[in-house]
Amino acid sequence: MVDSLQFTRNYNDLGTERGFQFEFFCDRCGNGFRTPFKSFGLGAVDGVVDVANSLLGGILGRAADVSDRISSASRERAHDQAFMEAANQLRPEFMQCPRCSSWVCRKSCWNHKKGLCKGCAPDLGVEMSAAQASKSVEEVWAHAAMAEEDKKLATENWRETIRASCPECQAPLANNAKFCPECGAKLKVSLHCTECGAKLQPNAKFCGECGHKTE
Repeated sequence: MVDSLQFTRNYNDLGTERGFQFEFFCDRCGNGFRTPFKSFGLGAVDGVVDVANSLLGGILGRAADVSDRISSASRERAHDQAFMEAANQLRPEFMQCPRCSSWVCRKSCWNHKKGLCKGCAPDLGVEMSAAQASKSVEEVWAHAAMAEEDKKLATENWRETIRASCPECQAPLANNAKFCPECGAKLKVSLHCTECGAKLQPNAKFCGECGHKTE
């Protein structure tokens, strides 16, 4: 009697009347292994009987019926034995996750450090790399969708003092412009320390880098 087997889902039976062959695949990535074709002796005999019976006009018909019942039982036993051998042969290539119960390939989809499949416990390095790549793609699309004048409001410019109106004519400013579109006044004045050259904050009385007085 063939023992019961754990593999109940992640396999395909590729057997024919001539023999047996199985493939076992990973529930996560879909890759797997296929066993060599194992011939079934009675299958070949049945084929010979079928050919002879057709040539002799059915004279062997009743004998074939008897052999069918015998070969069917024999084939079932041989099939179960072949399946058990195939499962035992490929069992070391798979692991069953204790969390989700999926059968996954040991090589690519099993997290050996966590004792779980990578669906339940992904490799953090891979996830970090994928997250960075995804974020980069989002930023590319967001930047491409921005109007040209809005690109001046990118992250590196957020720390700047962005004026809402011109200090000279008080005209409202629609974007982060360098000059007033109404009167032409210069809106961005970059002040630097005369002592160390560091950039000064607006209305700063002393340099934040060297302490030199600005006035």
